[in-house]
Amino acid sequence: MKKVITSEKTAIKLWLDDMDSGALAQVKNLANLPFVFRHVAVMPDAHQGYGMPIGGVMASEEMIIPNAVGVDIGCGMCAVRTSLTTLSTEKLKAVLAEIRRTIPLGVKHHNTAQDRRLMPKPEVPLEELTVIAREYSSALTQLGTLGGGNHFIEIQKGNDGHVWLMVHSGSRNLGFKVANYYNRLAMELNRKWGSKIPPNWQLAFLPINSPAGQIYLHEMRFCVEFAYANRKMMMERVKDAILSVVQPVTFEPMINIAHNYAAMEEHFGKNVIVHRKGATRAQAGEIGIVPGSQGTPSYIVRGKGNKESFESCAHGAGRKMGRKQAQRQLDLAQEKKRLDE
Repeated sequence: MKKVITSEKTAIKLWLDDMDSGALAQVKNLANLPFVFRHVAVMPDAHQGYGMPIGGVMASEEMIIPNAVGVDIGCGMCAVRTSLTTLSTEKLKAVLAEIRRTIPLGVKHHNTAQDRRLMPKPEVPLEELTVIAREYSSALTQLGTLGGGNHFIEIQKGNDGHVWLMVHSGSRNLGFKVANYYNRLAMELNRKWGSKIPPNWQLAFLPINSPAGQIYLHEMRFCVEFAYANRKMMMERVKDAILSVVQPVTFEPMINIAHNYAAMEEHFGKNVIVHRKGATRAQAGEIGIVPGSQGTPSYIVRGKGNKESFESCAHGAGRKMGRKQAQRQLDLAQEKKRLDE
């Protein structure tokens, strides 16, 4: 831990030296919520988000905050170690071409529905899930698609001498629709209840035992499982792409983790709702993935079970600039040239 801020209603524990002013203001808002539990934890890669910073961890009693989970519910990482120890540039380009052919990138979806058997099983009858029931058919075309932003498929060389496969993706448009619907519902209910939490904090909440809170939990967990299935399908197609170019190859079991979700967990002797928004669960001995930026190393990590971070760690390398700033300052042609090299 780098620093503790004690000026707010609840302590803020930081695992970084400094953060942008917007993220700091959001962390202070979290620390002043009436239902926050124990303290707020801030991971090394924290930066401003909607309501709660990316890289924030907050536990609460009896309340869940859709914006403290985020719009890409279940977003996370998967990685597979291969038996390959080398892959020539020529073969690598052939593999990447096959990946582009079989996995829709950016905002693209499949033209046809994917196998329904690969979809998660809902915890309650599908018709009770307001958003997912409406979006289910569309979600079938999103299964096995990457998305845009900082989502990626990467073929890496590990310091163990082996070639690794890595995917970063989430619940696509399905999670986005669920997140926005329940954030709006929470805002409406908070106004109705006369909540004293300022609306501009973007931290509208739902009581966990209310009908709305229960259905959000079911829909959120479905999206987390959908994101797991989405990454798994893409990884299978990446493996097929490898096998179409190089044989024989064997693959170790996949590591598949989420870093945007909320879950009931026990901490400091209490059952609480832990919100991890851009944070990786790191229970003692638990395997995790911390991806680097484009062209920099990623890490397969083992959790220490740090109680003060609610058994969490960073979900990525962090960033020096936001997306809009990067678009203004970086040269796309030069970045493509670097990748070709």
